[in-house]
Amino acid sequence: MRIIIPMAGMGKRMRPHTLTVPKPLIPIAGKPIVQRLVEDIAKVCQEPIEEVAFIIGHFGDKVEQDLKSIAQSVGAKGSIYYQEEALGTAHAILCAQDSLEGKVVVAFADTLFKADFQLDTNADGTIWVQRVEDPRPFGVIKLNDQNQITDFVEKPVEFISDLAIIGIYYFRDGEYLRHELQYLLDNNILDKGEFQLTNALENMKNKGTIFIPAVITEWLDCGNKNATVYTNQRYLEYIKDEEGLVADSAQLENSVIIPPVFIGENVRINNSVVGPHVSIGDNTTVDNFVVSNSIIQENTALKNGNVANSMLGNFVVYEGRPSDLSVGDYNTIID
Repeated sequence: MRIIIPMAGMGKRMRPHTLTVPKPLIPIAGKPIVQRLVEDIAKVCQEPIEEVAFIIGHFGDKVEQDLKSIAQSVGAKGSIYYQEEALGTAHAILCAQDSLEGKVVVAFADTLFKADFQLDTNADGTIWVQRVEDPRPFGVIKLNDQNQITDFVEKPVEFISDLAIIGIYYFRDGEYLRHELQYLLDNNILDKGEFQLTNALENMKNKGTIFIPAVITEWLDCGNKNATVYTNQRYLEYIKDEEGLVADSAQLENSVIIPPVFIGENVRINNSVVGPHVSIGDNTTVDNFVVSNSIIQENTALKNGNVANSMLGNFVVYEGRPSDLSVGDYNTIID
């Protein structure tokens, strides 16, 4: 089994957090988004992961080594491919054409999920979906009585289905997928100016490929700051009973920790309240601070403040103003 992960986008909706690091490497509950994605795909596959291929921009040697290490964490080889131009989803996947062989999962890197199924690797293809209340903003699938996909409909105006495509796909024959993607490029078949995976899926279906749905239990987005903070909250709930969420090297003095939280290596917390749903990266210090429902990355210093529903990056210094107050009855103070 191979996993193909297109992640060459610039992550504009996540700026300024993506100015120095690609969005898929932003941490969720102590691990990069893309590592969570790879691990969760591996859990539902019934076969070992042989290779994880990452399609990226030119992010630098350190990022490439980090990605290869993520592949190694699931026992797989890590491969790096480059997408020089943003020419659509089909073009992005085809950039990893040398890895498109055998059984393949294609997963776009800003989508995380929870599922309670085991992937049927004998199926021709599987489209991962979730039921949504309002399908109009999404691409959806339509099914027949045999639970086979008959149509792909993009942003339906009228109700067609409530099964929204989440951006993860399984193909039993990677070479066949590669051929169909190449056909789009060779014949300049564009949709809204780009080469789209959905056109390849439609062609494959019309040639007799049987696609079936895999319905997940929760779809988690990392497209912007608020969505990413919420995803961090959900993951902390998922893993709250795991060992090691608070590193042994963390130093906690005169502080209250409200689980679930993740606290990394060599974190120092003094006179503070942390949690619930807070992730703090390695080597960060927190003094006289209250923080909840937030992601704090590595080597950051927080002092004299109160934040919630927030993301703070690496090497941030945030210092508020201590107060010495004498406030009588029936007063309201807004700072």
